[in-house]
Amino acid sequence: MISTDLRATETDPRHRPGRWLALSVLVLAVLLVAVDATVLGLATPFLSEDLKPSGTQLLWIGDIYSFVIAGLLVSMGSLGDRIGRKKLLLTGAVAFGAVSVLNAYATSPEMMIVARALLGVAGATLMPSTLALIRNIFHDPRERSLAIGIWGAAASAGAAVGPVVGGFLLEHFWWGSVFLINLPVMAVLVVVGVKLLPESKNPAPGPWDLQSVLLSLIGIVGVVYAIKEAAAHGLRWDIAAAAVVGVAALVRFVRRQLRIRHPLLDMRLFRNRGFSGAVLADLLTILGLSGLVFFLSQYLQLVQGRGPLEAGVAELPAAVGAVTAGLLAGRAARRFSVRLVVAGGLAGVGLATASLVVLTETTGYPMLGAVLLVVGVGAGFSFTVTADVILSSVPKEQAGAASAVSETAYELGAALGIALLGSIVTGVYRGFLTPAGVPAETAAAAHESLGGAVEAARVIPGHQGAELVAAAQEAFVHGLRIAAGAGAAVLLATSVVAWFLLRGQKLEDGAEPATPAIEDRTPSPSRD
Repeated sequence: MISTDLRATETDPRHRPGRWLALSVLVLAVLLVAVDATVLGLATPFLSEDLKPSGTQLLWIGDIYSFVIAGLLVSMGSLGDRIGRKKLLLTGAVAFGAVSVLNAYATSPEMMIVARALLGVAGATLMPSTLALIRNIFHDPRERSLAIGIWGAAASAGAAVGPVVGGFLLEHFWWGSVFLINLPVMAVLVVVGVKLLPESKNPAPGPWDLQSVLLSLIGIVGVVYAIKEAAAHGLRWDIAAAAVVGVAALVRFVRRQLRIRHPLLDMRLFRNRGFSGAVLADLLTILGLSGLVFFLSQYLQLVQGRGPLEAGVAELPAAVGAVTAGLLAGRAARRFSVRLVVAGGLAGVGLATASLVVLTETTGYPMLGAVLLVVGVGAGFSFTVTADVILSSVPKEQAGAASAVSETAYELGAALGIALLGSIVTGVYRGFLTPAGVPAETAAAAHESLGGAVEAARVIPGHQGAELVAAAQEAFVHGLRIAAGAGAAVLLATSVVAWFLLRGQKLEDGAEPATPAIEDRTPSPSRD
């Protein structure tokens, strides 16, 4: 009897001894993505000076990664459920490292945009795989909450490590070096992951539907492109056409998922109010924050004159707050309530963001540091608990697709935030008055971006250059204040929405069965 119990303990996945070591590999994957996402903001002024992108091209460099990754996440999450999450994760890590080299050596804005798009394809394989593997490795809900907290803390730590390491590299090497830091992380991930990660997949997944893959990609990219372009340039016939094509593709995608025998995404997941509420909260939260975060590094460097390393260190309070809150979030949600932790965290983020409407060119760091700390704590609580809710709402066989929905909301929100709030900053910035005597060609370059204005001022003799930079900085900060107000309104509204949608939602307490029952599915015959 004793030996039987021992054998059961050894084979029970709830007691797999290497599960925490496996988590360390997943943490590396999260760091790989987070570091890449954060270094771009620091590298933007240097990239602008070297590649000389237009304002529109600069926005594309910033958000094309999010567009592509958002369009492919559901497809890649479903692919991982079919072929194996470990296999997809390691393959994606190799591709991510290889494409990072292409980003580092881009020689034109167009090449950089293409390289960022390819990086999005590789990145789409990583994040849903990591969360899906956590869902399948940790069967005890309390352990899973802690694992998700560590996962979220790693993302926040990457957001902190990226600017600091990137700032150091930018002060000693060329801007492309910030992308090459992905390579050693990728190498360690692959070598160690082959040994430590367990493979998991849906035992009866069905075929991967390529038509659904294309529909989701065309739909999301089409809609986000239309929103971005309409916000920047107003409504035109080509933008309206992109919106129509995108919406039509998404409608077709949903209808197809409801009809085919083996959908990429089981749409019935959205009938769960907790799942839908958590996904919506993630999307709107990132929308409210991302545009502001994208321009913060430019503010610290090009307005306040900080070096890249100093700017990276200045952003550390947000990561410290997020790491701390992420590790405590699961315990807090069980002690109080899910909706209180999520809605309270979002309210804190919204109020902190609202305080930036009084931002000036000379705002002291104590205020900026306090704002970043509150933003980090609130976001850490909110994102960790919503990720736990999303993963707990689905059977482990569908973990890849569910994780992909969570990440799609995150990436789509980031793309929309940069497009909408970024367009506010850019639109206000371009309206500044050029000082008298500045040549027309120089003035045109200065109005494309703040980095362009700083570069243009270097070729203007005397006080005219200083006047040009001062006018550009004032306009940039004015746009940043308006974007902060808009972002704060979104965040506070999201807090209210989360309070109602997450009513009664609880995190699980007891250990679930090693092999949970899967809801019977009696699909209708495919009519497509």
